[in-house]
Amino acid sequence: MHAVEQYARAHIVTDTADSLDDERRTVPVALRYDPEDDPRQVHITLPGPHEWTFERELLEQGLRGPVTSGDVRVWPCGRVQAVMEFHSAKGVALVQVDSKALLRFLRRTYTVAGTPVAH
Repeated sequence: MHAVEQYARAHIVTDTADSLDDERRTVPVALRYDPEDDPRQVHITLPGPHEWTFERELLEQGLRGPVTSGDVRVWPCGRVQAVMEFHSAKGVALVQVDSKALLRFLRRTYTVAGTPVAH
């Protein structure tokens, strides 16, 4: 099986931003899924050394309604966006991403894993 990696553009809002421009900038994020590493987990890498790993199911459910697991919360934002909220000792970051990009990523993960797409 092959790993799936996809890049998307996101808006990041963080409580540690230095300026309003930092909060509103669009940045690349990397979405990664490796079924050999753990078929239940997805990885989201934000700019800098910030990687979050959480259940693929959380991302899928978060496209339909608000869900929370540990330090990660995901919810739809209107009809075309989704928000991922990450909590750490350094603060909170909100990442707003196009829902289509997340859905395309999820479909690719299910194709690689050989499981049916649930969404």
